[in-house]
Amino acid sequence: MRIRNIVEIDFFLLLAAIILTVFGVLFIYSSGLSSSGVLVSSEYVRQIIWAAGGVIIALSLSMTDYRRIRDLSLYLYLGTLALLLYTCLFGRLVNGARAWIGIGSFGIQPSEFAKITTILFLARWLGDTKHSSKKLLRFLTSCLIVFVPMGIVLIQPDFGTALVFIPILLVMTFVAGVSIKYVIFLSACIILTGFLMVLPLWQSYILRNSLPGLMILTNSRLILIAISVLGLIAAIALFGFIKYKKRYFFWIAYGVIIVVLSLGASFMSHRVLKDYQIMRLIVFLDPNVDPRGAGWNIIQSITAIGSGGFTGKGYLQGTQSHYRFLPQQSTDFIFSIFTEEWGLLGGILVFALFLLICLRLVRIMKTTTDPFGTYICAGLAAMFIFHFLVNVGMTMGIMPITGIPLLFMSYGGSALISAMIGIGLALSIYVRRFSR
Repeated sequence: MRIRNIVEIDFFLLLAAIILTVFGVLFIYSSGLSSSGVLVSSEYVRQIIWAAGGVIIALSLSMTDYRRIRDLSLYLYLGTLALLLYTCLFGRLVNGARAWIGIGSFGIQPSEFAKITTILFLARWLGDTKHSSKKLLRFLTSCLIVFVPMGIVLIQPDFGTALVFIPILLVMTFVAGVSIKYVIFLSACIILTGFLMVLPLWQSYILRNSLPGLMILTNSRLILIAISVLGLIAAIALFGFIKYKKRYFFWIAYGVIIVVLSLGASFMSHRVLKDYQIMRLIVFLDPNVDPRGAGWNIIQSITAIGSGGFTGKGYLQGTQSHYRFLPQQSTDFIFSIFTEEWGLLGGILVFALFLLICLRLVRIMKTTTDPFGTYICAGLAAMFIFHFLVNVGMTMGIMPITGIPLLFMSYGGSALISAMIGIGLALSIYVRRFSR
C-alpha cells in the first residue's frame, strides 16, 4: 500500500515545492556572501537541513491517511493555542515581536504551525456542519475558530502572520457553501477598516494638511458620536426588516453595520499598532517620507529588482545583497535577491511555480470526494497564495512591509516545515481523493 501511495502522489505539486526550496537554499547562500566574495553566514546549511526534513515529513504524510488527523484536529488546535499563549508570556523577542520559543540557537515559531492546525480544525467543523440549518451560527463559529489564534498572534505582536488567517477563513467558508452575504460582509469590513486606518496617516505624513472630513477618524469623541448615530440607524433598519419584511431595510442595516464595525476597528488599530508598524504603513504610501529609515528597505528592494533587468546579473553577482544594502535579505527580501541575479525571467519562473502549486491544490479540492479534504486544500491554497502575493508585492513596493516570508524560499525552519506539512497533507488527500 505504501509503495502504491508513493507512485500515485501528485509529483507536479511535490516537484514545484522542491524546486522553490532549492531556489531558496541557493539564494540564502548568495545572501550570505560579502562584497569581497567571503561567506559571512552559514544560514544556508541550516536551511538545507530543514529542507531535507521537510521533504521527509511531506512524503511521510503522503503515505498516511489524512483522515486519521480529523479526530486529532481539536487537540492539535488547542495545543498550538497553548503554545501561542506560552510564547506571548515567555517567548523570545525578535524584531519587536515575542513570537519565538526555544533553547539557545534552536527555536520555533508556533504561529507558523497554528495556521496549519487552524485549517485542520476549521475543515473539520465545516465538514461536520455541512448540512446544518443554522447558517449564521456556522459562520460565526468559523470566525471564532480563526480569530482566537489570530488575536493571540496580534498580541505578540506579529501583524503580518495574523493577516494570513483572514484569507484562510474567507476562502474556506466560501468553498464550504457559507452564504455569500456573510463572506462579503466580513471582506467589506476588513477592506474598509484598512482604508480608514490608512487615511489619517496619509493626511498627516503625505498630504501634510488637515482635512475637516477626516477629523472623525482620529477624534475619540467624534468616533463615539458617529458610532452611536449609525448604530441607532442600524437598529431602526433591523426593526423595520423584522416587522415589515422589506429587503431594503435589511440592506440598510447590512451596510451601516459594516461602516460601524470598520470605523471602530480602524480607530482601535491606531491604539494597538506599534510605532514601527505605523511607520511601515507610511513608507508604503510613500517610501521617500523616510528614505534613510523605514523607507530604506522598500527603496533598496525596488532598486535590486529593477537592476536585474530581463535576465539578471547572474548567480552570485548581485550587488544589493553582497554590499548589505538589504536588511533581512535572506528572509523578507529573498525575492529581491533572486530577481536581481536571475532577472524578470527568474521572477516569472517563481510566479509559475506558485501558480502550479495553487492550480494543483484547486484540482485536488475539486476531485476529492471527502469534504474534510476539500476544505483543507482550500485553506492551504489561500495560505500559499496570500504569502506569495503579499511578500512579492512587498518587495515591489505595492504592498506594505509586513514581515510575511516567501514560503519555501525565505530562510526559516518553522515556515518551511509548516509549508511542507501543508504539501504533505495535500499529497495524502490526492492519493485518497476517490476513496471514502
